[in-house]
This record gives sequence, structure tokens and C-alpha cells, in this order.
Amino acid sequence: MVPPLPIAVLCVPHPVNWIAGWGLVLAAFLSGAGIGLFFHREEFLGGYASFPRRMLRLGHIALAALGMMNVLFALSPLPTGRATSAAAALFVAGAALMPAVCFLAAWRKSLRHLFALPVVSLVLAVVFALVGGLS
Repeated sequence: MVPPLPIAVLCVPHPVNWIAGWGLVLAAFLSGAGIGLFFHREEFLGGYASFPRRMLRLGHIALAALGMMNVLFALSPLPTGRATSAAAALFVAGAALMPAVCFLAAWRKSLRHLFALPVVSLVLAVVFALVGGLS
């Protein structure tokens, strides 16, 4: 059984995005600390400009940026409706998919073709947020 959400979280207009957003920020801090242990090595993952190293950096930054985007959306006073609910789900999906695809592409370059998934999710999230806000 899932425990109920604390009252403070329930006061946020979009609590799932608030929880996901702060969780992603925490993941950004932890992944940055882990990756940072090796960044002092000049040739770490093939050097500073190598594709795997760039993808790790992008994934780490995506965690932080998209986490904060979810927190911002969570606090937005958009009216409740189908468009807003779709935007909420797509913001969480895109925020989870973007760093995952970055990290997967760092591991296997051919997986970079999966970037369409988070990009489409995030673009649709913004479109639905706009539609929800204008209705």
C-alpha cells in the first residue's frame, strides 16, 4: 500500500511533478558527484571532447534542468483538465527519458537515435501546458 502524500506536497498544484522534479535534482547531484570523481583525468572516457564524455555531461545537466522544469510546472497555477494532466505526465516522461538516453548513448553510440522519444515528450508537454493554460 502506498502511503499518503504529506499535506505540504498536496498543496502543490501538480504534486507528482514536484516529487519527480526534486528526485531528478537529487539524481543530478549524485550523478555529478559520481562522474566528478573521474573528470580530473585528461583522458577520462576518451578526453574532454569525446562523445561518451559529452553525453555523460549532457545527461547530468538534463537531470538538473528537467528536474527544475518539473518543479516549475508543479508550482504553476494551470487549471485542471485533460491538457494539463497530459502535460504533467509528459514532463515527467521526458525528464526521465532525456538523461536515460544520454547515458545510454554514452554507452552505445547507436542508441543516440532514441533522442526522438524525450524530445517529442517534452515538446508535447509544452504544447499541452500552453493549451491547458489558454483554455
